Amino acid sequence: MYLGICITFIVCGALTLVVYLLEKVKRYSVRAVLIKTVVSSFFLSLAIFCSYVNQGHAINTFVTFGLILGLLGDIWLDLKYVYPKDDKVYTYAGFLCFGVGHIMFVIGMLLQYFRDAHFLYILIPIVGALIASLINLFLEKPMKLNFGEMRLTVCIYAFCLFMTPFTALSLAILTGWSKPTLVMIFVGGILFAISDLVLSGTYFGEGKERPIDLILNYLTYYGAQFVIAFSLFFF
Repeated sequence: MYLGICITFIVCGALTLVVYLLEKVKRYSVRAVLIKTVVSSFFLSLAIFCSYVNQGHAINTFVTFGLILGLLGDIWLDLKYVYPKDDKVYTYAGFLCFGVGHIMFVIGMLLQYFRDAHFLYILIPIVGALIASLINLFLEKPMKLNFGEMRLTVCIYAFCLFMTPFTALSLAILTGWSKPTLVMIFVGGILFAISDLVLSGTYFGEGKERPIDLILNYLTYYGAQFVIAFSLFFF
């Protein structure tokens, strides 16, 4: 029964996502923002339900809070198109919410699975995320992007972003790949990275606002959110 309820949340989220994409392809609007919020409410509801099914785990609170921040980030980043005069404010708010959200995922995983293991299992993800964020900056010109005054913000956010899959991978190795939750968060983190790679072209590049770019961005983004939310079911 519990699994069936989880699947219901996922199916409803997928159907609402289709409605959102149809609206978003036509125009940026407050209506699209509201529909997107409904889509996000389904992955948040999924996380809350999974936390209820498996109560008493430290990771539940942090992952759920991270998903709440993701919902808020969704709203801010869409409002930047609806109210272009306040573009910078909404963009920075969106980056802040998503960045802190990834830190919440990392803290939750460490509290749940680290358990006094060797410090290298934390150090390596930190070094890996730092290197990946710097590579992201070096690829700015080859990818024909222009981060402009947001270069530092992009670098910090990229570090937070890559910490999610790298930490999940490190702890999965630590636990002998025996924890489905970690494997799913790792997959979700990779989907997040793909989504943000597409999104960076939309925000900081030119000619990358095609419907196919928008669809790929949201399929990978919401895929990440639902996979991470569903991971709380598999303790």
